Amino acid sequence: METWLNQLLALMALPEYGLSTLFFIAFVSATLLPMGSEPALFGLLKLNPELFWPAILVATAGNTLGGAVSWWMGLASHSLVNKVRHSNTHIKALDWLERLGPKACLLSWMPIFGDPLCAVAGWLKLPFWPCLLYMAIGKLARYLTMTVALLWLFPGGFKF
Repeated sequence: METWLNQLLALMALPEYGLSTLFFIAFVSATLLPMGSEPALFGLLKLNPELFWPAILVATAGNTLGGAVSWWMGLASHSLVNKVRHSNTHIKALDWLERLGPKACLLSWMPIFGDPLCAVAGWLKLPFWPCLLYMAIGKLARYLTMTVALLWLFPGGFKF
């Protein structure tokens, strides 16, 4: 079993498979599942620096499509809930999202609340395509910033 797993991991690390693996990881990590795609992106780029732009674009596409799934999940859950009964904080947050509209999806890159934000945008029935555009912009900015920082600004990594 261990040999099979090692062979599978080695195969997925190859550039032609690494991008598809990165897409899948970025997609899943943008849903409500607790997972991060940054280590996969960083690892792929450390092994294959020539894949910088393809990897950034593949991670952005996968993460954006995962955000779109969260948006659709939020829209579907809207039909299950008749009234929102929350504390004043939740009501203020929903009011803020409704006022900001699709632009709030620029924050979909943020850890912890970024992915649920996409679901809430769908639940509020914010327009899908503008939300998707803002998700893509925010996620592209995150991947570029994180990758540039890790590869060129802090190439030795962080010491804790």
